[in-house]
Amino acid sequence: MITSAVVPVAGMGTRMLPATKSQPKEMLPVGKKPIVQYVVEELVAAGIEEILFVTGRGKHSIENHFDFDHQLMRLLRETGKEDLLEELEFERFTTHFFYTRQRLQRGLGDAILCAERFAGDAPIAVALGDSIIGMSTSSCVRRMIEAADNDRNVCIIAVEEVDPKLVSHYGVIQPKGSAAGALFEIADLVEKPAVNEAPSNLVIAGRYILPPRIFEAIRRTEPGANGEIQLTDAIRLLREYGCRLLALRLPPGERRYDIGNFESYFETFIEFALADREFGPRLRERVKRLL
Repeated sequence: MITSAVVPVAGMGTRMLPATKSQPKEMLPVGKKPIVQYVVEELVAAGIEEILFVTGRGKHSIENHFDFDHQLMRLLRETGKEDLLEELEFERFTTHFFYTRQRLQRGLGDAILCAERFAGDAPIAVALGDSIIGMSTSSCVRRMIEAADNDRNVCIIAVEEVDPKLVSHYGVIQPKGSAAGALFEIADLVEKPAVNEAPSNLVIAGRYILPPRIFEAIRRTEPGANGEIQLTDAIRLLREYGCRLLALRLPPGERRYDIGNFESYFETFIEFALADREFGPRLRERVKRLL
């Protein structure tokens, strides 16, 4: 059973300046919670017991968020606001949190390489810290772990269908044979292809199960034109080690919210805010009036 996960959160978030100048992108709120809390809740629901955050400079607020804040808890009790303690239930997760730094910004592949000692000789789950799956706690990682079934030679990638015009923004997979079911084999994958060169409109959705050989594959991966080591390129090399590449399609009604720029952030925040049980109905009426 896979019980360890890596959450890369080292990116600079330059496409969301100035909001990210002193605040990590992963800590920006979506509805009532920061982005990264949704990711951690998904991992905890999947049975993950240890989470390693691969961080960078200026990311201390992520560590602070998942620490106990005894002073705040005491203040809420002393001021008669015990009901707000329910909002801090995530502090009681029994999951152990670890942190390491990616000292140089050399891409997602290099960030995963920072987790080699943490992972040891076991498969790991990876969940990108700026990607939320679904509007409620997703079962994506849990289903991926179940599909891996303790196989040390399988790599599983969560995928979703997007408008073919958008494929150049993502890693894209080429299915091997039919892609009709929820779980199917991958023939190949490519990072951010041109629209007319993309092998499909099935894109990587920010969740992975990676076998132990991934670290050797990353070390063999040459940096791309921008100097970054792409995880997608390293995964392609896994086939040389006899690893199977599988894709798990997100089910209907569940999508990836990729908080990579202001447009996607605004859209995500509005969608989550409108779905809020307490404030959503009044907000919906307010938005109607504004429009």
